[in-house]
Amino acid sequence: MDTKLKGDIAEQQVVLYALKNGWGALNPIGDRLPYDLVLDIKGVLIKVQVKSAWFDAKRQNYVVDNRSTKTNRRKMIRAKYSPADFDFAVIYIDDLDIFYIFPCEVFISYASEIHLVESEKRQRKPKSAKYRNAWDLVLGWAAAVK
Repeated sequence: MDTKLKGDIAEQQVVLYALKNGWGALNPIGDRLPYDLVLDIKGVLIKVQVKSAWFDAKRQNYVVDNRSTKTNRRKMIRAKYSPADFDFAVIYIDDLDIFYIFPCEVFISYASEIHLVESEKRQRKPKSAKYRNAWDLVLGWAAAVK
């Protein structure tokens, strides 16, 4: 499966989650915007960047790049997101059907990759653990805006 297809699957999983929870989901036309979806929660519009994580066998954890990637026929350009680009980043781990929901400021504060540890054997949880299935952050943000 190529990365574009994995990204499409991740986006559709977010849409499915939104619909199951009674939220609206809007899909922008094309991929020129810095966000992939807009969630409508009781009239509050929330811009979401969706990423699909991959398994790093050497490190035994899941990884996601927290930069935007633009490609043309000749080269791939990666750039850091800015705080105004989106409200939340939603990372989907397809193997485990798990979401990580990061506020934009937290997501862009990582250097270039975020490592998500899903092992129970680890003694100390990584700081990313508090964002595992943290949809309450999105709900809280929507309630505060309204």
